Amino acid sequence: MPRLVITRSLINGNFIDKTFSIVANILLRIIPTTSGEKEAFTYYRDGMSAQSEGNYAEALQNYYEAMRLEIDPYDRSYILYNIGLIHTSNGEHTKALEYYFRALERNPFLPQAFNNMAVICHYIRQGDSEIAEAWFDQAAEYWKQAIALTPGNYIEAQNWLKITGRFE
Repeated sequence: MPRLVITRSLINGNFIDKTFSIVANILLRIIPTTSGEKEAFTYYRDGMSAQSEGNYAEALQNYYEAMRLEIDPYDRSYILYNIGLIHTSNGEHTKALEYYFRALERNPFLPQAFNNMAVICHYIRQGDSEIAEAWFDQAAEYWKQAIALTPGNYIEAQNWLKITGRFE
C-alpha cells in the first residue's frame, strides 16, 4: 500500500486544500516524474499553503527551495509569480516587479503577472504630473498585454484605458 506523505498543506489546510494535497500526492505517484520534481512540487504546494494563511516568510522559504529544485521553466514561472505576489503584499513594489518580469521571461502567457505589474505602476504614480503620466502609460501597456491574453478579463482596466484615451 502506498504511503501518504504528510505535508504542511495537509495539516493546516481547509477541506479544499487537503483534498488538493491528497489528489496531488496520488498524481505525483502515478505520473512519471523525478524525485527532484516531486520534491519541488511539495515545496511549491507548501509555499502556497503558507501564503494563503499569510505566513509569507515561510512561503518564501518554500518557494526558494522549490526554485532550487525545479528545472522546468513553465513551473518556475509560477513560483516566481507567487514570490512576486508576496512582495506586492508586503509593499515591496520594486522586488515584486522584478519577480513578475522573471516569471514572464519563462512564461509570457501569464496575464495575471501583466495585470499585477500594471496595478503597481498605476499605484506608484508620483506627485509630478509628468512622472505620474509615465507610470500611467506603463500601466496601460501592461494592461493591454493582459487583455490581449485574456480578452474577457480585466473589465475595470479596459474601462480605465477607454476613459483615459489609452485604448486603441
